Amino acid sequence: MYSNRFAAILLVIGCILFGLGSLIVKFVPVGAYAIAFWRLLIASGIFGVLMKLYRKPIPKAPKAIFWAAASGVILAFDLAFWHESIYAVGPGISTLLNSLQIFFLAFIGWLFFQERQSKLQRISLFIATIGVLLITSPELQHNFKAGYGIFIGLLSGACLAASMAAIRQAHSIEPISIFPLMWLISFSGAVALILPALIFNADSLYPTTLTDIGLILIYGVVMQCIAWGMIAYNIPLLSLSLTGLLLLTEPVAALVIDAFLLHKPINAWQWLGAFLTLVAIYLGSLKNK
Repeated sequence: MYSNRFAAILLVIGCILFGLGSLIVKFVPVGAYAIAFWRLLIASGIFGVLMKLYRKPIPKAPKAIFWAAASGVILAFDLAFWHESIYAVGPGISTLLNSLQIFFLAFIGWLFFQERQSKLQRISLFIATIGVLLITSPELQHNFKAGYGIFIGLLSGACLAASMAAIRQAHSIEPISIFPLMWLISFSGAVALILPALIFNADSLYPTTLTDIGLILIYGVVMQCIAWGMIAYNIPLLSLSLTGLLLLTEPVAALVIDAFLLHKPINAWQWLGAFLTLVAIYLGSLKNK
């Protein structure tokens, strides 16, 4: 029988794999928009094959297709902006900023779906604000790219929240199987990035070595398909509080990579800020999932 313990282990592995993707982004000399394009293009091919193999049709309702495709377009820019943030402030801080999507999701829920915000959510937002200030203040003092990196990292979190909200809207119109949904998301996202990649990454559009090609294939197959699949499949099998806690392994893994593998200087105040931000994300997840 598929136990909760096994689901928790797979969820943690999925999150760690997802965080390791930031290393590929950091070291492969392909532009932020271009590598997001390749990631989604590879994933669309895999999910297209799986969709045909398991005979899962795309949704019939045009509005459901529209919202699924819209989710993919927004996700494409979430990935590109996250990559830009990685270049500017490193994998750890950028992934932590991207994880703040939970607060943007709460705002979208309040603005468009009339969802009330609990006292716990308001407290968690206050804690997160303090945490982000502690993390970013030292970065702004010694990194001239920090302002851009922090802004684009927060923007990536907003895009991720909007992408999730679009998936919710698609499902509210017509339930969609996972393979057609992921194909629509991946394909529409790849198409949306063709022009930005050509404009902004014209000189770094293609991988130039076999190693870089292999790493991009790993990024598309492992991070977009396997890691995301492990996360999406195992979340419903666990309690909400445990899920919220385990999902924090992604930004934690990225921060550890930043500090100990990439040797990025992170002082005590930033570690405290990271801890407070993780606590805030966890508290916010208790209500929002």
